[in-house]
Amino acid sequence: MERSVEQRILVVMRKILAQIVREVTPQPGMKNPLSPQTLQDIRGAFELISTRERELMEEAGESVRERPRYADEPKATQTVQAPTSKRKLDS
Repeated sequence: MERSVEQRILVVMRKILAQIVREVTPQPGMKNPLSPQTLQDIRGAFELISTRERELMEEAGESVRERPRYADEPKATQTVQAPTSKRKLDS
C-alpha cells in the first residue's frame, strides 16, 4: 500500500527526531545538554507522531497490532501440512 504524503512526513519527522536524540545523548556520567522541558517536549512529539500514525492506520483499515519483523527473524508460528489418509474413518 502506498503511503500518503502525511504518512511520509510522519516517518521522516520520527527519523529526524530520533537522530537528533541519538546525537545529543551524552556519554554515561555526563550532563545532558537538553533541558528537562525540552526532553519532555521531545517525548510529547514522539507521542503525537505515534498517535497520528495509529489513526491513519485505523482509517485505512490496517491492523495497529502488527509489528515490524526482520527478514531473517523466525516466524512466531509455523504452518505444517497434516498428512491425509485415504481410508475412511469409522462412523
